[in-house]
Amino acid sequence: MTTRTLTSEQVPDCPEFRHLSTIAGIAVDLRYASRDNFVGRDLYSPLDCAWLHRDAAAAIERVVSWLASVRPGHTLLILDALRPHRVQEQLWDALAGTELRMYLADPIRGSIHSYGMAVDVTILDQAGRELDMGTGFDDMSERSHPVLEAELLASGALTAQQVANRQLLRDAMFGAGFVGINSEWWHFDCGDRVAVRAGFVRVL
Repeated sequence: MTTRTLTSEQVPDCPEFRHLSTIAGIAVDLRYASRDNFVGRDLYSPLDCAWLHRDAAAAIERVVSWLASVRPGHTLLILDALRPHRVQEQLWDALAGTELRMYLADPIRGSIHSYGMAVDVTILDQAGRELDMGTGFDDMSERSHPVLEAELLASGALTAQQVANRQLLRDAMFGAGFVGINSEWWHFDCGDRVAVRAGFVRVL
């Protein structure tokens, strides 16, 4: 089966995608549209990457509703949404020759971000501050790994509050149908990766 593709420039005209501005109750700070990322440069401009597939956007609306009921005043912060395939290639190239490539999807296989079906997120408190998750976004160390949290807590590398904050984020995302990964507390896929790669449009 041939993967369906669109260019980033064609996304606004595709009804399968929704702009983040249409999702009420979220905050947006796309880190790859700034210098505040591990590459240290804006990778998105002049492209508008504030998009998600409509299925993922609907799931984010469920997250917003859940947070409003469980933690009033707290806000979901979107750190990354649609990541064009061409940007995934740039990130992959930036980590050439390092073991840090384990944190990225090989462009040959394709990132779920490039289908608008993955998000990188955190939570803001009532004062608009990011909850303390023990590391920042894109921290490529074992302290970012959800699968190691019990061990990190036991060793003192993470505090109980940091783990509780991560669990709050997972509860919000899992309840809306997202799936986490073992190596990044901030990353969530909307649905099954194999199904997404097989049936959804990839943005180049």
